[in-house]
Amino acid sequence: MAKGVSEIDMKILKLLSKDARLTYKELAEILGTTRQRVSRRMDRLEKTGIVKRYTVIPDYEALGYSHVVLGITLRPSVDIDEIVGNLCQIDEVKIIERALGAHNLIVHVIGPKDMRELEKIITTISRKIAGLEKMDITFVTDVVKFETL
Repeated sequence: MAKGVSEIDMKILKLLSKDARLTYKELAEILGTTRQRVSRRMDRLEKTGIVKRYTVIPDYEALGYSHVVLGITLRPSVDIDEIVGNLCQIDEVKIIERALGAHNLIVHVIGPKDMRELEKIITTISRKIAGLEKMDITFVTDVVKFETL
């Protein structure tokens, strides 16, 4: 556990990772504490950057989109920050993760089901990556489990 993060902080985070719509009052009742204590802890978790944002996880299939994950391997001399900046400008790019291992970047793309249109998006992305060595493309067919903690 990170320094400055208490056991109750972790309990709050785990509860919110399962249901971010829980109110401070509901969290307090579950944890056997006060709403004010939960509020103070959440304020601190947000200010320290431990809680980055609250969001929704949509079902892309139900919305009529394709979810594609790109595993990007770069040449050693490449400026990753510049590439990340370029990728951030592409609307269809929804998640960019730095990685160690087979790939330097993992990029999640949400695009149309039409393969020709999706191909254009992936081509646009590859052109924004100077020093691209390899790009693996994986189509996500179903998110079976999604937990953050």
